[in-house]
Order: sequence, then structure tokens, then C-alpha cells
Amino acid sequence: MKQALSHESVILRNKRRFLIPAFAVTGVVGLMLLSFSTPKTEEVAEVEEADDDRILNVSVQEPVERDFDAIREEGVLRMITRFNSSSYFLHRGEERGFEFEFARRFAEQNNLRLEVVIAGNNEEPIDLLNAGRGDLIAANYSITDARMQYISFSEPYNIVDQVLVLRAGEHVPYSLGELEDAVISVRRGSSYVKTLKRLKAEYGYSFTIDILPEMWDTEAIMFAIADGEFDMTIADANLFQAASNYISGIASGPVISGDEQIAWGVRRNAPQLVEQMNRYILGHFSISDADMLPRRSSFMNVLRQRYFDNRPANYTVRNYGMHRVTGYEGLFSPYDRLVQPLAEEYGVDWKLVLAVMAQESRFDPYAKSRMGAIGLMQIIPRFSPFEEHELWDPETNIREGLRYLRKHLDHYSYMEEDNRLAFALATYNAGMGHMADARRLTVDRNRDPNNWDDVAQSLLLLMQPRFFSQARFGFVRGTEPVNYVTEIKRRHTMYQNMALFASEDPILQRRDSSLTFIP
Repeated sequence: MKQALSHESVILRNKRRFLIPAFAVTGVVGLMLLSFSTPKTEEVAEVEEADDDRILNVSVQEPVERDFDAIREEGVLRMITRFNSSSYFLHRGEERGFEFEFARRFAEQNNLRLEVVIAGNNEEPIDLLNAGRGDLIAANYSITDARMQYISFSEPYNIVDQVLVLRAGEHVPYSLGELEDAVISVRRGSSYVKTLKRLKAEYGYSFTIDILPEMWDTEAIMFAIADGEFDMTIADANLFQAASNYISGIASGPVISGDEQIAWGVRRNAPQLVEQMNRYILGHFSISDADMLPRRSSFMNVLRQRYFDNRPANYTVRNYGMHRVTGYEGLFSPYDRLVQPLAEEYGVDWKLVLAVMAQESRFDPYAKSRMGAIGLMQIIPRFSPFEEHELWDPETNIREGLRYLRKHLDHYSYMEEDNRLAFALATYNAGMGHMADARRLTVDRNRDPNNWDDVAQSLLLLMQPRFFSQARFGFVRGTEPVNYVTEIKRRHTMYQNMALFASEDPILQRRDSSLTFIP
């Protein structure tokens, strides 16, 4: 076991990088209850004084005015979360995660569109919430006194224990009193810091608290423990249970804190939103008055099964090269490593290509539309120099899609970048003829034919007989290219944000992964 890194009981680290390998599936290790034995020494170990502001790193304390009425008027609910395997991640290019699905159901029931705001490695979720960049924090977020100084909480939707996590094969302590020279590593701003400091103060334990920077989420620390970089950490029992399905070499020790309440964080001046949240949550989770045990809806039980109890080993944000079906897997799709060099060859951002591919085929190389478009990028054979059987080859299909996309980007090269991208995407979807009709109609309406918002309105008008009857190429289902552009730009932004996270992920370069990440 490693010795304490300094004489202080709490270590604050600012910058740190490790190379950490991957591990295969392992079984779930049973949990133990902690017995708080009386410390052998009568002196309480000295705990470094660190105020809650510094631990939480909160800088925006006054919340903006934005309650449920304003959210409903805009039609968008923004969820602040962490990019990890329990809250929010991508699986074969599609958004997944317990927190994501639970919040999405709430948004849908209120006729809202859910947008995800990923807290960066150096961003405090409370700051994002109070600044108005998001409307709720959903990140396996426990209710703590420190956090309640700045925000309010919804009703809880989970009750969890906090457990000690250590390497498999190590001696499992009966209590923290056995860990005299131990170093327990936890992320700055997490509720685990408060728990460990409280236990040291109350029981005089002499272990050292190693506070890691925000880049180290609980899952990453557990990978590092399995690899020998850290000795032990604290995790919510449900997170450990999920991680033990795909990280070998970790085991659980005693429960160090019980009945931690997980809830959504919300601004203190948003009572309407809290009321709506509580009505929703209480329909899915409550504590029985009869036996004080949790009662969950069938939907909540399905999510728990999917993300904590029986999740597949590859159903994780950190499956860099872990699960190989095509040989090209990466962070976003089964084709990352095939797309990257091809996109570079055509001078197109590879994440944009994947966003188009996700929208066109959901990464299905055998997809075929009712219009006869085929493959990953949905190429129509009669418009391609390749034979249909050749276009079923993923690389050939992607090259053709890139050729069309590059052609459209070049065609609109005189526009500013945002409009240029929108026009190129809309043309990829609707074709040059319908786009020319929409731009002519935009001129007739005395609007700007080089402005996407103006042309998008014309595309919608071309669904009406009095407009498409005068158009050279006739009727176009204008909602399709308009929604197409919106969805791909949203997904492209999401991929860019996730790529930034992955480029800084401390476990990216696990030694068994053949993925070479290209930012």
C-alpha cells in the first residue's frame, strides 16, 4: 500500500496525467457494512481546513431568472451532466445514460426538447446552473449541505450507500480504522470529500484524503485502482455495481455512509420547475411509509436494469477500442477509425461526417431508404459512378458521401461558415434543385437567399400548393431538410464537446486499446 504523499491529511492536486489500461468483465462483489470501531488513539487526526467554496469551486452564487414558464416558452430543457457511463454517453453514436433517459422522459411529458450541457473538467455544475446555461443538474448528484448553500434540490429519485473501493486481492478492511497509512483518492467537489473529512473528524481515522482534479470522475479512478495507480476510492454502490461489470481488478470494501439521497439540482429561484420535477419524480420513486423501503415504477426499474444491474461490458463511455465489430470502433461509432483518414483527405471534420452518417443510416451499412439510397451515407446509385454492389462497401460509400459533401461545401464557399454548412447539409438532403427553388422564393419574399433562416422558411413554404406549383422542381417536404440541418448541427456540436472530453480523459490511452484519438 502506498504511503501518504505528504504530512497533510488532505492533498489538493492541480495537474495530473496517467496512462491506464483496460480490463475485461468481472463479477459483482458483495458489499459489507462498516463497523465504526472506537479509534485506538484519543487524539483526533488533524484535518486540513478547506472551506466548501474551495472544494466546490463555486463562483456564480446568484441564479439567473428562468423558471418553468420561461423554459416552456422556449421549448427547451437543458440538463447539466457529466460525460460518464452512468449519466450520459454515446453507444454506437446514440445518446444513452440513466440520467439522460430519466430526464428525457420528464422533458417529453412536458412537450420540451432536452438539450445536454456537459460540464467540462474545470467547470463546476453549480456555476453552469446559476449562470443559466442549464436548468437542472442530473449527474448522480447527492444532496449535501455544501451544495444546498447555492442551489435547491428536487425530491430524491435514488437512495445509495457509499462504499470503499480497492484492488481485488487486497485485504478488505472491516472498518476505516484499519487504514492507518492508506491514501483514499476522490474527485474534488464530490460528496465523498465531505464524507471522508467527517469520518476523520468524528472517529480520528488517520488515512489520507487525496483530492484529485475534476477530470477524474469516479469511473476513471476505479480504472486507475485496477491498474495500480491509486490504492482506493469511494463510490456510490450503484456506480460500483455497474463498473464491476466491465472493470476487472476492483472489489468493494465496507459501506462508509448509508442512505445518500440522489436528486436533481435546480436554481433556488425556480419553484415552478421544482414543483413539476417533484410531481414527475414521485410517480417513479418514493419511500414506503410501511417498511421505509424504496418503491420504483416499472420505467425506473428498466433503467436500473439497463445501466446498473445487467449492463453489457461495452455499454460504457470508455469503450475506446474495447468492443470490436467492424475493426474501426472509436468514441462515437463503429466507423471512427475508417472515417478519420478519409475525412482528412477531403478536408472535412471527421466528427461532422459521423454526424451526417448517424442521421442518414444510424451507422447501419445495410440501410436502404424508400427512395433507393443505400449504405452508411445513403448514396443513390443512379447518381454515382459506382455500381450498386460497390456502394455496399463501407469505405466506398463513405468516400462517395464525402465527395458530395465536399462538392456542396465548395459550392457555397462564398458564404460565412455557419450558413455555408447549413446550405451544404440541406443540399445533401434535398438536392440542388429544391435548394435553388427555395432560394428563388426567398428572393421573391424580399429576404436574403444567402441566409439559412430565411431559406429554411422558404423550404417550409414549398410544402404549400400555391408555392410549389410555381417552383421549377415542385413539391419538397421542407420539414425534412430543415430538421436535418438542425439535428446534424446539434449532433456535430455534441461530438465536438465529447471529443474534447475524451482528449483529456485520463484513461484514454489504456494499453490494450488500439484507438489513436484524433481531436
